[in-house]
Amino acid sequence: MTPLVLASTSRFRRELLARLGLPFIAVAPVCDETPLPGESAANTASRLASVKARSLIGAHPQALIIGSDQVALLDGQQLGKPGTPERAAAMLRATAGRTLEFHTALSLVNAANGHEQRHTDITRVRMRPLSDAQIQAYLAREPDALLCAGAAKSEGLGGALIAGIDSSDPNALIGLPLFALVDMLLTEGVEVLA
Repeated sequence: MTPLVLASTSRFRRELLARLGLPFIAVAPVCDETPLPGESAANTASRLASVKARSLIGAHPQALIIGSDQVALLDGQQLGKPGTPERAAAMLRATAGRTLEFHTALSLVNAANGHEQRHTDITRVRMRPLSDAQIQAYLAREPDALLCAGAAKSEGLGGALIAGIDSSDPNALIGLPLFALVDMLLTEGVEVLA
């Protein structure tokens, strides 16, 4: 089988990819994740997913390389990973009672021939109204929120922040659109259920 490389240090993406039962390695990509001026959330996510995957071609010239990136969007403003409890609290206050869009992009690059497939999944998340006390309690109990776009870790305690989710692939919100990835792998001759 062609080697499979996940261009990510995210344990969430590693856990998602592991669900497919395929052997893979995870490698840190080389990527500046700063959005370009005027770039849409979908374009930022797609560009960064591609850059992450392509950054590993030289080191893994015979591999299928998976890149993924996620951008949260509120009122036309991109929300990244907060990184600090203060920024996370500010993001959660701004999004409480509102609907966020998460643009999760996927790139699969065949390093041997340069062929690239791309997909972007849009997930709409309706957040519950939240008090400052609830936000502080959440951040105290969910330290991984600092690593998640918009500070909402849906697969953990963040489920208590969310009133509803509209998505064609629930894996996309966690960080890797598996449904599209299965199709992309099949196009490259990798049958997940073989």
